[in-house]
Amino acid sequence: MTVEETDELVHKVREALRLVIDPELGDNIIELGLVYYVGVQEGGVASIVMTTTTRGCPATNYLKNGARDGAWAVPGIEFVDVSLTYEPQWTPQMMTPEARTRLGIA
Repeated sequence: MTVEETDELVHKVREALRLVIDPELGDNIIELGLVYYVGVQEGGVASIVMTTTTRGCPATNYLKNGARDGAWAVPGIEFVDVSLTYEPQWTPQMMTPEARTRLGIA
């Protein structure tokens, strides 16, 4: 797999993750800043490192499963590993400016 092919798959996975909506905030996990890393290795193995807004978030499994399923739907992705981390701790400043505006966060 070339670097260009890998970069294209990463882009497609990130776009697919925009379809995963946090049920509490009503916005996608990319613009909310919940996805810290997306990588694709040889063989179409996608790695996603993400967080939730708080530890013990009731939507944790929903968001992890949504990220896994969204990435798996991308042609060329053969396996998906979703890891959860709380380092660094999520803050509203990690959101895109557009998401902060939509949610009324200055």
